[in-house]
Amino acid sequence: MSRAQQDALSRTALGVFRLNGQFLAVSEKLAEPAGLTAAWWQVLGAVLPEPLPVAGIARVMGITRQSVQRVADLLVREGLAAYAPNPAHRRAKLLAPTEAGRAAITRIDPGHAELAARLTAALGGQDAFDETVRVLDRLSAALDVVVTEAERAG
Repeated sequence: MSRAQQDALSRTALGVFRLNGQFLAVSEKLAEPAGLTAAWWQVLGAVLPEPLPVAGIARVMGITRQSVQRVADLLVREGLAAYAPNPAHRRAKLLAPTEAGRAAITRIDPGHAELAARLTAALGGQDAFDETVRVLDRLSAALDVVVTEAERAG
């Protein structure tokens, strides 16, 4: 690995860490009026399209199963989500949003839409935003390949 490659990796990692912090901070502000935290919003958002097991949510989000389990249990306790039987796995129940959970997410929509519009403008338009998403997706996919290859190599 060349020094330029190492520097690029370091700059990328630091930039992503900073972005993560920025997204978490803005997500907390957006979620607060709905009575949610950023973590609660994240987990509920993962199961809006379809119920998922905790391990599946963790894979989608790129975090530990234990972290998702703690949040899922809190969401269930608060009546924002419910566990349902999983036909594919007897012990790994599916997490699904309740009507109260869906309503909470709906309350976030106006602030979310406003932030999306402002961020789109700051990036220079929808095409620039779409390209940003494509680059981040490519980076994530490439990192998955590299990590998988390293794990196989042992």
